[in-house]
Amino acid sequence: MPASLRGGAPAEAAREPALTGLRAVAALLVVATHAAFATGYLNHGYLGNVYARLEIGVAVFFVLSGFLLFGPWVRAAATAAPAPSVRRYTRHRLRRIVPAYAVAVVAAFALYTVFTPGPNPGQSLCGLLRYLTFTQIYTDNYVATLLHPGLSQMWSMAVEVAFYAVLPLLAYLLLRRGWQPRRILLGLALLAAVTPAWLILATTIDVLPNSAGMWLPAHLAWFVGGMALAVLRSMGVRCTGAVAVPLAVALFLLVSTSVGGTLHGPDPVWAPIVKSLLYAAVATLAVAPLALSGQGGYARLLGSRPMVWLGEISYEIFLLHSMLMAVALHLVLDWTLFTGSMPGLIATTLALTIPAAWALHRFTAPQISRARSAGTNAANARPRCETASLSAGLSSAAVLSEPAGRNTGS
Repeated sequence: MPASLRGGAPAEAAREPALTGLRAVAALLVVATHAAFATGYLNHGYLGNVYARLEIGVAVFFVLSGFLLFGPWVRAAATAAPAPSVRRYTRHRLRRIVPAYAVAVVAAFALYTVFTPGPNPGQSLCGLLRYLTFTQIYTDNYVATLLHPGLSQMWSMAVEVAFYAVLPLLAYLLLRRGWQPRRILLGLALLAAVTPAWLILATTIDVLPNSAGMWLPAHLAWFVGGMALAVLRSMGVRCTGAVAVPLAVALFLLVSTSVGGTLHGPDPVWAPIVKSLLYAAVATLAVAPLALSGQGGYARLLGSRPMVWLGEISYEIFLLHSMLMAVALHLVLDWTLFTGSMPGLIATTLALTIPAAWALHRFTAPQISRARSAGTNAANARPRCETASLSAGLSSAAVLSEPAGRNTGS
């Protein structure tokens, strides 16, 4: 990769192994926060808050989506080239996410016909149809009416699909006057402001369903963080891990305090807003050194062969881990909910999930992705726009503190 990133960088510039490795980290964070919830570790004081905030993996996935999917439009504008084909973009999005997603949803519904560890309001024909169409979150009292414990993470797939649907329109509105970076960044700032405004509406008025805090507007700032990185990349802006990573860690520790809300009891109106914006900042800082530099120890670590390999199947890990964690907890380990060892549950879940995720990836991923996975080194595993984005799981803290999902979209 060039030492500096200039305007008009080719599409290959976004296909860095380290970005794939970062997806592996985000997926592992999601697994860890769900394991912390299932074993009762969220009650361990400030450390429990830290475990709950590992849901930040969701924001990392969304920032990656914004960066990688908006990038082609930005590069086209910066070089006065034709805009990407919306038809091709749509076809790639559907081809990448739908096959594995449909297999996982059907498998979960089949498993839970014989496996009933607890209440499961989503286990119905209506629930199956809603999950298969990415519409399960668009209802009132989502947790009580459509939440499926083996598919609790799929709310973020509904958000991802909503972002995929509106991205071509957003790109047109932001770039219709050509390559004007400052104007585009101002437009992105206004777009990010939708998130706090939406969260205020979702928590203060009764017009919206109480699941509105899970919808795309509540997370738009996270996608915008990645979109802004795509613009900054084409402007030649640089960012190193030595600056961004420590700042991201400091902000993560800050949001793990009461500033980001509590796990028990009602939060002030401002808490979800602060939490969401800090998540956006942390996730954007985590991606920035890879998007704006691609060099240094941080990039080398994430671009290592094991991290890239895990990153290649991170989408499938995300799809399968919730149901397999339930199997691990109740059948393999025979632990009661909110008891047991968090590290033990993580290890057992990954032991079940990684082989299944690899098989699902081999069976459903586009041919180009499988060919890339078969490479013998990290450089052969560079993510394309159509394979690089990923969602993550429903916050266990959200289930604890706000069953209706009003103020905890993550």
